[in-house]
Amino acid sequence: MSGRRVVVIGGGVIGVSSAYYLALDGSEVTLLDKSQVCAGSSYGNAGLVVPSHVVPLAAPGVWWQGVKWMLNSESPFYIKPRPSLELARWLWRFRAACTPARLQQAMPLLRRLSVESLELYRELAEKGGFDFGFRQSGSMTVFFTAEGLAHGREEARQLRQVGATVEVLDGPTARAAEPALRPGVAGALLCREDALLVPDRFVKGLAHVAESHGVRVMTGSEAIGFQTSGDRITGVETTRGALAADTVVLAAGAWSPEVGRALGLRVPIQPAKGYSLTYRRPVRGPAIPLLPAEGRFSVTPMGEFLRFGGTLELAGMDLSINRRRVEALRRKALECIEGTEGLELLEIWRGLRPCTPDGLPLVGRSRRFGNLVLAAGHAMVGMSLGPVTGKLVARLVAGAALPADLRLLDPDRFG
Repeated sequence: MSGRRVVVIGGGVIGVSSAYYLALDGSEVTLLDKSQVCAGSSYGNAGLVVPSHVVPLAAPGVWWQGVKWMLNSESPFYIKPRPSLELARWLWRFRAACTPARLQQAMPLLRRLSVESLELYRELAEKGGFDFGFRQSGSMTVFFTAEGLAHGREEARQLRQVGATVEVLDGPTARAAEPALRPGVAGALLCREDALLVPDRFVKGLAHVAESHGVRVMTGSEAIGFQTSGDRITGVETTRGALAADTVVLAAGAWSPEVGRALGLRVPIQPAKGYSLTYRRPVRGPAIPLLPAEGRFSVTPMGEFLRFGGTLELAGMDLSINRRRVEALRRKALECIEGTEGLELLEIWRGLRPCTPDGLPLVGRSRRFGNLVLAAGHAMVGMSLGPVTGKLVARLVAGAALPADLRLLDPDRFG
């Protein structure tokens, strides 16, 4: 045992994965969450592990497309007008990151991390002990217009350059591969290496496994302050008492800026509200995950469930349900697939995705506090990158050599 006392703040996929790999490395780990394990955006997401989708949120063309969408309350990307200096600063940096040069830097790193994360998921699925519905099903990005398919061909070319295997299908071939698609499909990108899982089963199951390795899980325990000495954190003050700490891992997702403020840190994350609708899976529903590109949403078959997920709504820490956006997601998804008559709705969910201005997560040590590791800001790929982030956190805490150059993920890169 290393004897390191590590407090991990955040019970989502990043925090739980970090706690698990830290425990395997011999640390004495306490995992905190203000609510319950998997209570945030790790619960209702699309459950996709997508090593062939490595284009970050901040990509060329996204800014101008977002400008067209941002005032349309039913669009895939909506910004709720509000006076906020932090939002203005975030949008300015987001615009600056939407460049071809930045994309060329980011894609190889995201690819490397995604492939490693997929391998870790395979290992966890094979170990036994808990079933999280893991299936290497592949995924299909679907285009309903010729213009969209042309963009898809260019995206396939870029993905192949970083090692992804992508097949470009015409409309009839796409429908033959997935008969649940409605007629009118222009074409698709088929990515056979992608996988799916049931996200809450994974996160809760891994938390139980982590407990069996000695992790202390404290739910209903909110981090409300810190004890510090110079440039080191010596303890975490919670609503259930103080905890001594040799290292602190901040993995609180969209709540990371709020926690960071107690340390005088400005964590450049904006919460982006997303929605999912979970139905009982119909007999003739899709067999593989579908990603209709023009609508920017997903359709995921999860065992006995079928989940529609998507939208980005920059509305601050607002968890209210915008029924217009929910209805728009439902309508667009039903327009893409067949066999959905009389679907039984099981749950409407919303959650706050933690988004950085450049679309890349914050993973690394803080310059302000040498024993603080940040692991947050994964936007829509938190589930995809959960295990690899957890393993990176364990290596950072141990001071071990890292398997990749992580400067692009430096938590202080925005100043």
